[in-house]
Amino acid sequence: MTEQKPDGTPAESSPWAAGGSSGTGQPQPQPQPQPQAPTEQVLFGSAYTPPTGQQQPYPAAQSPYPQPQPGSQPRRSRGGVLAGVTVLALVVGGVAGAAGGYLVADSQSGSNGPSVNALDQAPPARQTAAAPSGTVEAAAEKVLPSVVQLQVQGRSSAGEGSGFVISSDGLIVTNNHVIAGAAQGGQIVAVFENGSTARATIVGRDPDSDVAVVKAQGVSGVAVAELGRSDDLRVGQSVVAIGSPFELSGTVTSGIVSALHRPTRAGGEQGEQRTVLDAIQTDAAINPGNSGGPLVDLQGRVIGINSAIYSPRTGDVAAGSVGIGFAIPIDQARRTADEIAKTGKATQTVLGVQVRDAAQGGASIDAVTQDGPAAKAGLQQGDVVTRLNDRRIDSSDALVAAVRAQAPGDTVKLVLGDGSRTVDVTLSGQPVEPN
Repeated sequence: MTEQKPDGTPAESSPWAAGGSSGTGQPQPQPQPQPQAPTEQVLFGSAYTPPTGQQQPYPAAQSPYPQPQPGSQPRRSRGGVLAGVTVLALVVGGVAGAAGGYLVADSQSGSNGPSVNALDQAPPARQTAAAPSGTVEAAAEKVLPSVVQLQVQGRSSAGEGSGFVISSDGLIVTNNHVIAGAAQGGQIVAVFENGSTARATIVGRDPDSDVAVVKAQGVSGVAVAELGRSDDLRVGQSVVAIGSPFELSGTVTSGIVSALHRPTRAGGEQGEQRTVLDAIQTDAAINPGNSGGPLVDLQGRVIGINSAIYSPRTGDVAAGSVGIGFAIPIDQARRTADEIAKTGKATQTVLGVQVRDAAQGGASIDAVTQDGPAAKAGLQQGDVVTRLNDRRIDSSDALVAAVRAQAPGDTVKLVLGDGSRTVDVTLSGQPVEPN
């Protein structure tokens, strides 16, 4: 699996059988080109960088009945009368069918009544009622005023993404990878739903959780998104994604929660393990430019930040949305955004271990940080974590994602190996320094 950001920056088929000769002397079909087998790709983050024979005639129908030869006499037999009746029935049936077809065609010609033309009909009454509560229409109507397009100009590149307003004086939450290009002297322009624009500055960003906060300058009274919660989401629940895919601002797509607790690395497989997200998977269409925009429930409450998509790749060409997108749960993003808004920095939840995939499943501890939470709880090198609280741990990324979903100071129960040993660990936090 290869991965990259949909903005083009690194991040993290079966062949058709060719026709053979039949030996008939007829022209043989040319071999078809064999398409490359698609490879898997996670386009992490969906920030968007704009792209600088003729048919042969059918044979005539032939009569299925044998024709008498000239001068021949019909052969008589005891079944002759019956055969004659059968032929007569076929002839009569054919005539009746033809006549019936003529009559039907004549009755459908409209010659017996006036014609009807849809263009002559009056249009229906204009819609004036409010959108029904709990519908995609109502959710979009509520959230759209708080969604912004972010146009980013870096030193050597330009791109765009999405965000949503969390304070009436212009604080906006987005993905770190959307605005990272402007971190070293670039500029950001926020475009609001009504078309007004404002310069924005970076308040703080966290590359590990892929969350950032920017501030639109000189604005007040702007619409604010309502934040929901993600700890009670259910698979199959309806959701709506809003953003600016391919610079098409205010685009609304809908779908469901396809899966929960999906470990996903910020930057894809090339990303470091410390960037693993405990992602919400959705089939709502998410494309390059949707990054940083809200994923909302049908009450219009933000339950996630659209951050990544999976897309198959053939050669150098990647497809768009194939119905597999990932969003950062709002519970985790809210905690990070709140820290950034208040202090300019974020704190990452840590267990204090280095882990790898265990051969038998689970997360095998390779090293334990001295005086860290794991060391204080008695965890040792070689221990294999198979469960965190009620959550099954089947890989090292799953353990990192489960820890990231907690807050510093939370106490969790780790199940080791076959379950014969459990350990309670109080997690700690460490500040994240943007690189």
